[in-house]
Amino acid sequence: MSVALVARSRGVLRYSPWDGVLIALSGLYATLLLWTPSSPLFAIGLWWTANTVAHNFIHTPFFRSRAANRAFACYLSALMGFPQGVWRARHLRHHRESAPGKGAPDRRPTRWTAEIAVESGIVLGMWLTMIAFAPWFFVSVYVPGYLVGLGLCQLQGHFEHAGGTTSHYGWLYNRLFFNDGYHVEHHRHPGAHWTRLPFSADPQAHRSRWPPVLRWLDAISLESLERVALRSPILQRYLIASHERAFRRLLLQVPQARRITIVGGGLFPRTALILRRLLPGATLSIVDAQREHLEIAARFFDGDVELRHQFFDARSEDDADLLIVPLSFIGDRRAVYEHPPARTVLVHDWLWRPHGGSVRISWLLLKRLNLVTR
Repeated sequence: MSVALVARSRGVLRYSPWDGVLIALSGLYATLLLWTPSSPLFAIGLWWTANTVAHNFIHTPFFRSRAANRAFACYLSALMGFPQGVWRARHLRHHRESAPGKGAPDRRPTRWTAEIAVESGIVLGMWLTMIAFAPWFFVSVYVPGYLVGLGLCQLQGHFEHAGGTTSHYGWLYNRLFFNDGYHVEHHRHPGAHWTRLPFSADPQAHRSRWPPVLRWLDAISLESLERVALRSPILQRYLIASHERAFRRLLLQVPQARRITIVGGGLFPRTALILRRLLPGATLSIVDAQREHLEIAARFFDGDVELRHQFFDARSEDDADLLIVPLSFIGDRRAVYEHPPARTVLVHDWLWRPHGGSVRISWLLLKRLNLVTR
C-alpha cells in the first residue's frame, strides 16, 4: 500500500498546517534555553528536537520558500549545535543503508557544501561566543548537556533498528514525538508526512511495547519477573492482594459469569486463584501456549481448574461469559479492545492505558485492569 504525501497546504507551509506546531515548539524550546538553561534541558531538548522537528524537516521541508527552509535549517543548527546539512546527509545515508536489498555501507565522507559551511560557521560562532563570554557555563552546563543529548540520539537510533527496524504504537510517545514510533512505516514510506504514518500501520510489523530509548527493558521480560514471584511468598501475597482489589471492583459491573477463560497466567496463576475465591461457582479455564507453564499452574489446584494447552487467537470468538487477557498477551491488544472476543473481557494493561471501565491495580506494578464489553 502506498502512502502519499498530504495535500499541499496554501500559504507559507508547504505540506500541512500541523507543521506549524513543530515550528512553534522549537521556538518554545529556544525560549526556555535562553530563560533557564540547564544541562538536562539541553540534553532532552536536543534529543527531542532531533527526532521530531529536525527529522520531519529532513523528509518534508516545512516551507514553500527555499529561502525560508534554508533560514530554518540555520536556526536548527544553532538550536541543536549541529549543522543540519550534515544531519540530513547522515540520516538519508541511514535510509539508503537500511533499505531492502541494500549494498555495502557507504563509507564516503559527507560532501562539503556551501550550505554546510554556513551552518558550521553558525555553530562554531555560537560556541566561540560562549567560550569568550561564559566559559564556565559552556564547560559545566552546555557541553555536558550536549554530549548527553547526542548519546540519547545514538541510543534512540540503535534501538530503532536493533534486531530489525521496530515500531512502537504507544499513544503517549507518538503524541509527544509526532508519530516517530511508526518507524517501520516511516522506512517503507520515507516521503510520507508524519500525519499520514498511522494510516499505514502494519499489524505484522516488528514492534516493541517500549519507546526506543527504553527498549533495553525488553530484555527484562514479564516471564522472568513471574519466575521471581514464584520463588517469593511475599511477592505472591502482594500480587494477589493488589489484583484482587481491582477484580472486586470491576466484577460488580460484570453480569453473572459461569464460564471464565483466563489467557496465559500459567506461571503464577494468581487470576485463577483470585477468581476461584471470588466466584466459587464458576468454571475456570487457563489457556496457555507453554506446556511448562500449565504444569506449574497444576501445582496450585486440585483438578478444579481446566488447563488447556493452546495458543489463544483473539480474532476467534470465545464462548466464555468472561475472558481475562494478561499484560503479557501475545497479539494485537488494540483488536481486543475494538472487537472483544467474548461478551465481557477484562484486560490487564499498563497504568497509562485506561480503556472502558478501568481501575488501577498498583502504582508499583504500573498496571491497571480495563473492562470492555460487546
